[in-house]
Amino acid sequence: MAATRNKLSANLRGRVGAFLAARLQPDTHLWVGLSGGCDSVVLLHALSRLGLGQISAIHVHHGLSDNADAWAGFCAGYCERLAIPLTIRHVAVNTSSGLGLEAAARAARYAAFAECAGGSLLLAQHRGDQAETVLFNLLRGTGVTGAAGMPAERSFGGLRLLRPLLDVSRAEIESYASAEGLGWITDESNADTSLTRNFLRHEALTAISQRFPSAEASLAQAASHFAEAAGLLDELAAHDWKLVGEGDAARTLALRQLSLPRLKNLLRHRLRCLGWQVPVASRLEEFARQLQSAAPDRHPELVLPDGKMRVARGLLHWLSGK
Repeated sequence: MAATRNKLSANLRGRVGAFLAARLQPDTHLWVGLSGGCDSVVLLHALSRLGLGQISAIHVHHGLSDNADAWAGFCAGYCERLAIPLTIRHVAVNTSSGLGLEAAARAARYAAFAECAGGSLLLAQHRGDQAETVLFNLLRGTGVTGAAGMPAERSFGGLRLLRPLLDVSRAEIESYASAEGLGWITDESNADTSLTRNFLRHEALTAISQRFPSAEASLAQAASHFAEAAGLLDELAAHDWKLVGEGDAARTLALRQLSLPRLKNLLRHRLRCLGWQVPVASRLEEFARQLQSAAPDRHPELVLPDGKMRVARGLLHWLSGK
């Protein structure tokens, strides 16, 4: 039995180590998002046993639960036992932002993560989280990028954001925790199925998995296929930008030579490169059609939260509002 437990732990640590070795230099400073839940507790423990470079943990105190102080205390004690420095960030969640509680808390959390100084940020989302993300985005009518779910790595401010457990199941993570005798905290809000993510996890995916036992793995695999397709679309957009770009603007006559799907793809790509929020599909399509059909004396414009896209003197400009 002990040999089996050791094998389980070594397997997960080996996968995490291989993931990082393929992406990072050995001396990279690693920041680990530590909520105190099973997933992040396991990730931090595995990293501490791999003998990597400098490791720090960051815990975001949202203040949304009466137990928030106890969770921060648990994380402090856990990091002390692992001899890993911990930073605790207190944030105020804007519950009147119109985003909904889950999205508002996430925005506050990632804003705190962005304050980490240099290196790479490691988060503990796993295969089940990926499946939930894909299903959630598909139900919202997402495009290819949204259907790709969470990327295993991406740029995040001055950091590289990495998710080493994205191909690891929840069951494997819990088995590791059990084998290593790890404790963790349980956020009582995780059982609240009025929250969309919890509904998908506890009810929708549970029901789907009764008919399709490999649903979680299949959705995660679909995400990788969509990610590959999204990468190809980005390559196409980069190619098209070379054809139409003029400095930071684009020539409207050249834009009109693109098919409607290619034009929309280019506009979405350009907005993502600027870090702007991409509008809903119907607004983007309407603007793209205006670009294709507007008379020379017309100046189509699309106002967005981050600025506006506007045609002037034969060029499409992206004018920041910040």
